[in-house]
Amino acid sequence: MQTIVVVEDEKDILDLVEYTLEKEGFDVVGFVDTSKVKEFLDEERVALMLMDRNLPNCEGSSFVKELRGEGYDTPVIFLSAKDSSEDILKGFERGGDDYITKPFNPKELVARVKAVLKRVDNKRDILKIRDILFDNLNSRVFIEGEEVQLSRLEKRLLYLFMINKDRLLDRNTLLEEVWEDSLQKQPKTVNVAIKRLKEKIDPKGEKEYIKSVRGEGYIFC
Repeated sequence: MQTIVVVEDEKDILDLVEYTLEKEGFDVVGFVDTSKVKEFLDEERVALMLMDRNLPNCEGSSFVKELRGEGYDTPVIFLSAKDSSEDILKGFERGGDDYITKPFNPKELVARVKAVLKRVDNKRDILKIRDILFDNLNSRVFIEGEEVQLSRLEKRLLYLFMINKDRLLDRNTLLEEVWEDSLQKQPKTVNVAIKRLKEKIDPKGEKEYIKSVRGEGYIFC
């Protein structure tokens, strides 16, 4: 089930959006301002955000611009009463993927949400989870702003974990996705590679990015 975050301070609209999208099978989490949104994005895998622009603690498009500057690439649809061509253009310039003006038709909302989700490819240029930033475009990994040197295989392994956050991946899946047709395609190879990856991204063993599930596989969380 895909998770959609809705940031909207008008309760009637928030309730309508939640009801409409939950009927379509989405998991919807609502916020009345942006104060806890970053924290949620760091902890959960979010497929899409619906963002109002007139919020009590900040202007929505400015917040999205800030997110983009910090490496968050979650798709955003603005849902706003600001309907001038200048306002709409500004929304796109600041990182929006689509723009819906209020009042809106719930059926159109669903269609736009599904269209944006369909456009978003899993292979994103930038991934950010907790304090790890994966610059896929330039093949670089940063933790707490410091670059970490990983081998090509380790980067492929970390990328696979990050796009499957909180999902159990068994060894066969890892072998198929990361090692492909390599001659080293055996279960013990996975164990060794993950051990080395963990030593590089969490040398003190304090953060537990990758957890082992005995007899089943691994979870990145």
